[in-house]
Amino acid sequence: MTTSLVWFRDDLRVADHPALAAGRSEGAVVALYVLDEESEGIRPLGGAARWWLHHGLEDLRAGLERLNVPLVLRRGAAPEVLREVLEASSADAVYWNRRYGGPERSVDQRVKSEAAEAGLHAESFQASLLHEPWTVRNGQGEHYKVFTPFWKAASARHVRPPVDAPARQGSAPANLPDSEDLADWDLLPTHPDWAGGLREAWTPGEAAGHQALEDFLDGPVADYPQDRDRPSRPGTSRLSPYLRWGHVSPFQVWDAAVRARTPRNHQAVQTFTAELGWREFCWSQLYHHPDLAEANLRPEFSDYPWQWPRESGTPHDAGAFPDPVPDGGPSPTARVRAWRRGRTGVPLVDAGQRELWATGWMHNRVRMVTASFLVKNLGIHWRVGEQWFWDTLVDADAANNPANWQWVAGSGADAAPFFRIFNPLTQHDRFDPDDDYVRRWVPSFGQEGYPEPIVDVKQSRAAALEAYQRLRDANR
Repeated sequence: MTTSLVWFRDDLRVADHPALAAGRSEGAVVALYVLDEESEGIRPLGGAARWWLHHGLEDLRAGLERLNVPLVLRRGAAPEVLREVLEASSADAVYWNRRYGGPERSVDQRVKSEAAEAGLHAESFQASLLHEPWTVRNGQGEHYKVFTPFWKAASARHVRPPVDAPARQGSAPANLPDSEDLADWDLLPTHPDWAGGLREAWTPGEAAGHQALEDFLDGPVADYPQDRDRPSRPGTSRLSPYLRWGHVSPFQVWDAAVRARTPRNHQAVQTFTAELGWREFCWSQLYHHPDLAEANLRPEFSDYPWQWPRESGTPHDAGAFPDPVPDGGPSPTARVRAWRRGRTGVPLVDAGQRELWATGWMHNRVRMVTASFLVKNLGIHWRVGEQWFWDTLVDADAANNPANWQWVAGSGADAAPFFRIFNPLTQHDRFDPDDDYVRRWVPSFGQEGYPEPIVDVKQSRAAALEAYQRLRDANR
């Protein structure tokens, strides 16, 4: 009997999984997940992501068990692990769904080359993006640097329908490699256990992702263009972690949205699917700029006077400049600590940061506001915020997280005008006019003793605009 190894990564599902379908079409399947924190360039997961991964793997194991497919768990550098598991399972082929980060592509290419040298069939599939990054090009054959023409071109392309889950296999392969114990990976926080809010807010897994999609398309999508910016309302899909971990594929979301479209909600559905487009745009940026989380897409921003707090994990003298906020306020380190803890004295920012710490997620409108406040009012480098979100968001991925931080900072793609500054006070008035969101997360708001902002919002905005002007003048 032919045996295939199916290598799972950020695609923790059994439906619309082309690699799994291909393996089953050839015969028996062994599933493998590798916790790779050793291969060169692979970024270790943040704390919230590790929590989600633990539960996501439990759900995947249950889904595979229903198909009588065993799941093998291993830690280590993926090429070495694949070599061992392929030999132990006597597999004839290995299948996986493609990844698009630079280090991940290097790992995948090495696995494919080594499999070919061993006389094994190795094949990868498109499963996590509607359109692969090298396929969406402008008339000059270059990748797009602005979202609107990118999505116009991409959305005109064909989108394949989702693939059904494969049939249950009759028997598991005879040669089953040893599996490590998920509990031994220590993905869950214990001392202290800070994940209570995450457990209350989320149910990781394939069924939960599809339920969230169904619930959204059954009602909230109709008012999505208006309600998506109101953080106190259930106006967004909250699908981001399910897409990030591949419990739900973009093909499934696209297909469900198209089928749910009616004359009444047509424009709303189109607005919603454009958010899938932004996700695709971010992954295109990462594909063409593998150092997206470390280097400004616009190199002139290397001269912008951002600050590095000493505790950020980045060398203090790497790009450090005089503080651009001339108000005699707290040090950069103190500013970052206040921002992380939701103690800046700016209500919408503090509410967002507390929602993030409690639930591992933050409303997108508030993400933009709190990111802008850190970078442009507090004068802190966007990489400091990107690193914090990477550690605390359950939906942080290698493309969307840095691409969105660069967009807010002005150093990224389509950041026009790059000197855009979100006023956190007017954003509060506009998008949380009744203070429902702020009062939920900051109960002391409006009470005696609630602190004043740690920087003057007006003065810090003026200082940031002045710094942007100097940058423009220097690059004319």
